[in-house]
Amino acid sequence: MEQLRSWDLAYVAEPAAQIVGELAANAVTHGHVAGRDFHLALLAAETTVRIEVTDTRGDRLPQHGGGRGLLIVEGLARSWGVRSGPVPRKTVWAELALS
Repeated sequence: MEQLRSWDLAYVAEPAAQIVGELAANAVTHGHVAGRDFHLALLAAETTVRIEVTDTRGDRLPQHGGGRGLLIVEGLARSWGVRSGPVPRKTVWAELALS
C-alpha cells in the first residue's frame, strides 16, 4: 500500500492491505455486475484510515458476522459498515485506528 507509505502510515499498511483484499474479493464475488467494476477509496484523517469499496449490487448487503472475509475485516478494523446508494450502488467501509 504505497499510498499509506507516502502518508507516513506504513505501520497500518499490512492490515489495510488485508482489508482491501477481503472487501475487493467480496465486491468481485458478490457485487459484480457484467460490464461494471468496483471503486476503491483510501482516506486518511487525523486518527483514522478509512477504506471504502463501492460496487453496483446495492441489493446484496453484507451482514455483520457474515462470511470468513468479513470476520477477518471485523478482527482487523476498529469498525466497519455498509452505506447504501445512490442506486444501484453500495459502499462497504472499514476504519483502522491510527495510534
